[in-house]
Amino acid sequence: MARQEGPGVPAPSMREPMGDFDVVSEDEWNLAREKLLAEEKALMKAKDRLAAKRRLLPVTEVDRNYKFIGTNGDRDLLGLFEGRRQLIVYRFFYAPDVENWPDGACSGCSLFADTVVHPAHLAARDTTLAFVTAAPIDKVESLRERMGWNHIPFYSLPDERFSRDFGVEEMFGINVFIRRSERIFRTYFLNGRGIEEIGPVWSFLDMTPLGRQENWQEVPHGRPQEDPYTWWRLHDNYGPAAAPNPPQPKGDA
Repeated sequence: MARQEGPGVPAPSMREPMGDFDVVSEDEWNLAREKLLAEEKALMKAKDRLAAKRRLLPVTEVDRNYKFIGTNGDRDLLGLFEGRRQLIVYRFFYAPDVENWPDGACSGCSLFADTVVHPAHLAARDTTLAFVTAAPIDKVESLRERMGWNHIPFYSLPDERFSRDFGVEEMFGINVFIRRSERIFRTYFLNGRGIEEIGPVWSFLDMTPLGRQENWQEVPHGRPQEDPYTWWRLHDNYGPAAAPNPPQPKGDA
């Protein structure tokens, strides 16, 4: 993670020279666009195949407990799930040795927080998103209010054990977990380049072992699937599914 002093670098000018463009006829433009579109669709299909392989990854059990401090008190890792089956945890850098302290957090982490989907859409797929950071919870709450992140659950880390154990002590990163009852398993990890493509609901779900849970996806037998589009809602219209500790699905918790 890049660390620097001061309030951060100034934004680039929007009036810098742009360089030249190739100007062609409409027919030539359509041909060029169709050629590029074929490559884009091929890349999309390749990403679908990669996501299917990700859902086949083995898992490793988490056999240590961790403490997180939220606005409603202390929680352990199981508590971060809020009763759902999947958990995505982003390590957010906000601390005295990080740029912009104390009034702001890491510029890259803040940009990421500005781009993430409303967590209600993930909750509708039995998945909870949480941000964890080293800053005290009172400073975290002030920053959330200033930046408009009140919809994202944030937790303070009283120690760095979680960060050390899951590869995010020195760099931002995303860890994905799934649970069976009270047993927790780590399923996936991403940091560095690649994070910049995460933010929409699909990019988060494609990191999880249950995926988008739509029946066009290739998934191992027994994982939930349904018709696409049918579960989409306005983010304030999911009802109990988006509330903490939602009704439990049948079968494994």
